[in-house]
Amino acid sequence: MRKFRNAMMAAGAVLALALPSVGHADVVVRGKEGKPLDEVREAPASIANDLKTIVAQPSPSEVDPRLLGPVVLMKSAHIDLEKGTATLPLRRGKLPNGTPVWFILTDSTDENISDLQGLAYSPKLAFALTGKATRRARIEMDGTFSFAAGSVDFKPALSVTPGSANAPFPPKAFQPGSVGDADYTPLVYVENSAKSIIYNAPVISQASEAELNAMCAGKVDYTKVHDKVAAICPRDGTVTIKMTLGFTFDKPIMYLSTEANDPLVASLENATFTPAMKDMPFALEDASPGESAERIVVVVNGPTGKDNPHRQGLVSALSGEGGPLNVLGGIPTINLDYSPMWRLFPAVWTEEAIQKGYRYRMTSALQAAEMSHRGFIKSLDGGDFRAVGFIVNCPVVYRIN
Repeated sequence: MRKFRNAMMAAGAVLALALPSVGHADVVVRGKEGKPLDEVREAPASIANDLKTIVAQPSPSEVDPRLLGPVVLMKSAHIDLEKGTATLPLRRGKLPNGTPVWFILTDSTDENISDLQGLAYSPKLAFALTGKATRRARIEMDGTFSFAAGSVDFKPALSVTPGSANAPFPPKAFQPGSVGDADYTPLVYVENSAKSIIYNAPVISQASEAELNAMCAGKVDYTKVHDKVAAICPRDGTVTIKMTLGFTFDKPIMYLSTEANDPLVASLENATFTPAMKDMPFALEDASPGESAERIVVVVNGPTGKDNPHRQGLVSALSGEGGPLNVLGGIPTINLDYSPMWRLFPAVWTEEAIQKGYRYRMTSALQAAEMSHRGFIKSLDGGDFRAVGFIVNCPVVYRIN
């Protein structure tokens, strides 16, 4: 009887690890409380260099999420805005050769499953069954995933060497901190589901459980885990990931950056270089049949100066002034065409715009389109402002306002 009880306890421990509970939709830390009857509050530390104020609670979005924020978009996440991190359930799987695979779930193509599991809903991902853009997996009886193929090498050391002081972009040299093989993609089609569901399931590590449990105390070995990981602990079934500040339709948001299909973009985003994502289409309109990605505007040569309230872009970021403050398209609660896969529109302000003082911090893709039509924004090659084939995986987590 004792052996049976011990066996059942061991099985329960395995199942608990394989199926971590969905986190409560709660913002753990939002910073200092606002003044009584004041609609604004001081921004938390992680974004204070770029935003000085955010909305105070209670918020209209608690009545209707389409109204003024804040809104938790990835309800499986515990969010700490002071640290700029999101803590998510750590999922477990394996490759055919038995190699462990540790990953997160961020989005799905089924609205009911997304609601059930605290994920963001992305109907457009249903069009991602193109070439190697999506791989296959089966969910086992213990809740673990068995992936058909796809591996990530986390051993490379992330590095970006900016160009000269007056021209830091493009960088002199760069190296992504993790590289996927020809079969790896974060998009996973679940074979044993009647829903034909596709998950966005970025791989965080392929180290052994013992190696990762040694990191539970706080020191992360980036030769074994994704470079955006702030903490990881299989024993607790959690991983904490650094978020990035961006904007969508004039609203600040926080998102994750996990993969990119170009080595330079992957290096700049601290993401996994994922060649298989090149099989995703990138030139269709947002709502077209077959389009699985949404647009993201990455400003190259925006205003600079760490204290400049209009600071933005890659030149600023490579100068050590802060993040690039990218401009994303539609997200849940704002538009219908959300996808965690973003096709990149590089935005280069023209010399005329710079000389006339027209540059400013853009916070909406509509503003970029307006400046493009006025002739003040071009692409990297001096041609029309457009998508150029770079795809980044950036699941949205939180709408700040």
